[in-house]
Amino acid sequence: MRDLMLSAAVLSLGVPVLAQSYDPPPPKTPDAATLQRIKDGTAKLKAAVAAVAPRVHPHEADLEVYVKAAEWIVRHQEWYTADSGKQTLAVIEQGLKRAEAAKQGKTPWLDEPGRAVARGYRSVIDGSVQPYGVIYPRGYGEDKAKKWRLDIYLHGRDSSLTEIKHLYQHSGKEAPKDQDFVQLNIYGRGNNAYRWAGEEDVFEAMDDFLNRGARAQIDLNRVVLKGFSMGGAGTWHIGLRHPDRFAVIQPGAGFTTTHGYIAKLPDPLPDYQEKCLTIYDAYRYAENAFDVPIVAYSGEIDKQRQAAENMQAELKRLGLSDRMTHVIGPGLEHKFPPQWQKAVEEQVRKRIGETGRSAFPERVRFVTYTLKNATCDWVRLEALERQYERAAVDAAWTGETFRVTTSNVARLQLHASPAKAFPKSVTIDGQSVDSAVADRFSCDFAKTPEGWKALRFDPKEIPAGKRPGVQGPIDDAFTSSFLCVIGTGKPHQPEMHKAAEAQLARFRREWDKYLRGELPVKKDTEVTAEDRRTCNLILFGDPGSNRLIAEALSKLPVRWTADTLELDGTNYDPATHLPMLVQSSPFAPNRYVVLNSGHTFHEADFKGTNALLYPRLGDYAIVKPTPTDKDPAAFDLVTAGLFDEKWDFPKK
Repeated sequence: MRDLMLSAAVLSLGVPVLAQSYDPPPPKTPDAATLQRIKDGTAKLKAAVAAVAPRVHPHEADLEVYVKAAEWIVRHQEWYTADSGKQTLAVIEQGLKRAEAAKQGKTPWLDEPGRAVARGYRSVIDGSVQPYGVIYPRGYGEDKAKKWRLDIYLHGRDSSLTEIKHLYQHSGKEAPKDQDFVQLNIYGRGNNAYRWAGEEDVFEAMDDFLNRGARAQIDLNRVVLKGFSMGGAGTWHIGLRHPDRFAVIQPGAGFTTTHGYIAKLPDPLPDYQEKCLTIYDAYRYAENAFDVPIVAYSGEIDKQRQAAENMQAELKRLGLSDRMTHVIGPGLEHKFPPQWQKAVEEQVRKRIGETGRSAFPERVRFVTYTLKNATCDWVRLEALERQYERAAVDAAWTGETFRVTTSNVARLQLHASPAKAFPKSVTIDGQSVDSAVADRFSCDFAKTPEGWKALRFDPKEIPAGKRPGVQGPIDDAFTSSFLCVIGTGKPHQPEMHKAAEAQLARFRREWDKYLRGELPVKKDTEVTAEDRRTCNLILFGDPGSNRLIAEALSKLPVRWTADTLELDGTNYDPATHLPMLVQSSPFAPNRYVVLNSGHTFHEADFKGTNALLYPRLGDYAIVKPTPTDKDPAAFDLVTAGLFDEKWDFPKK
């Protein structure tokens, strides 16, 4: 462990760093004339983009993002700065210029070395268009054989952030003269500490950039994840939960725990909430610094210095102190001035070296608490014995075979080196396991009462129980493609159907405002076979009103009729109670079905510290709706919990 308190010359690396604040400033609505110009300009832009976007496939979102930005700032009245109107008109003009280029079949914005450029992509989660920025170094693209380092930058919390502001910041401004890497500036769907759909935004933006022409110019062994404040919090948890995606992570400040960071949070929380904290509490993943080194920054007197100190304590306990460098700015509070950005950059370069991370490391030491994070390099966990408890793999490639030790792992997959066929036997937890059934490059292994056993690959097999991407909790269903479905039939209990509709209405409103997309919703009569196959289905209503609930019910752990509501052996009055739950979908493998719930945290949590965005209901709940005029979606929680690894209720 190295704590460095250094002096440094001034160098700007990236966009300005913002300190955390919560409430947005009061709107400063533009005058009527400006609003009319925005309205007219948006209509003109929308028509122009619709006419020309198909000509520049697959780059349509780079045009559509301007329309989305202009519409959203009006939609939510987000005039947070005195020049919001001016910025909106400027962004509309930028969009029109881009549309004019597209009219000629040209895409000049894809190659602007030395400048900051706005980009967009269409999310697979909800079909929304989301922005990101690219800062190209000077000389980018001149030498086609050169591979550039890629930095992924996560912004801090900015109460005045909008799509307009983000696009305006990436409107051709010059890159720092000494920047010698490509930098992606992530929007992250606003201010959510890069959790849930905000986390997926990081990878969707990165993949979009690489897949639309940049891959040949980027060295994927030299990818750096970095951010300050809220961006530091995101860097801590994303970097340590996905250690094989980055050569170095560079968090500044932020937070790495829930308890101890949120003032007056009950400790402990209810068991099902406490367990779900393991999803995003970064300190629990400290051991993964074995796979990705950390260069952290803190102001000497910044309260958020605690984030790095939490990690230092864990790394010391684990014997991994040498995997983290901690740069400290003397006398500084919650600030990351340019000279300290330079000091940190020097340490990042030392950690990366000339070659970056190995494409096939000889040893993987990986910890997770959930199958949401199941992969590190050539190791993939397929099942755990107990979700939300520490699961660990320490695996070595000897050059000829694998030697693996595990804890709390029920099934895993190993991938061979590209230069070698899969070995005929491996050693797992001291047991020699015959792996002759392996295919050319990989093999699955399952823990049985008799010991570990290699499994013959079957592309049609979908393992029962919780598995990567289908492990819960309810909130996880909104991190991949999903569709909300409202019933059109006759409800068994009209008041409970109305309560379900109130849940949907709240989810729609909060998703639109805080996760920056239109909620995908269909009637049960409109759902297609493709929807069933590709989407997590979020079903609202009851078995009478929603035909998909009725169809799925026999495969869900709830008995629900006009007269009966039974969950885990307990009966509830269906006239006054509503079930909420997530399960593996009976309609398609590797998808979820959810009953009567959107995200389980709500507006007050989005408005508060980002650490509040943790699951409130686990995998299942029974609630008693208590609607009011002010809050039609209010309810009393009757019971809640987590399913076991087989998607069953835990044994009592």
